[in-house]
Amino acid sequence: QVQLVESGGGLVQPGGSLRLSCAASGSIFSINAMGWYRQAPGKQRELVAFITSGGNTNYADSVKARFTISRDNAKNTVYLQMNSLKPEDTAVYYCNIRLTPGVGPLRGYWGQGTQVTVSS
Repeated sequence: QVQLVESGGGLVQPGGSLRLSCAASGSIFSINAMGWYRQAPGKQRELVAFITSGGNTNYADSVKARFTISRDNAKNTVYLQMNSLKPEDTAVYYCNIRLTPGVGPLRGYWGQGTQVTVSS
């Protein structure tokens, strides 16, 4: 069994910062790409950022220069450092990790979601 546990969401004022974490545990053979998505009320889930196994990163235009994705392969963990937060960043944030479990094919696994609210 594979589990993803997210942490780090909360309420922050505009201009503030938050750091999200997502740790994978269980029977894991290898980890490929890791990413963060978000879903605001009434909107579709959108890709925020992802990082490949080689460390290459990609960001949505709306978060470039404000958010930074990183990974710790020894801990099977992906992070999202969010700076200069805006009210429009308010959403539930989900991590997605593409991995090969001990038994079974490569596929994406989702975290449970963590609420980020940016408001004064």
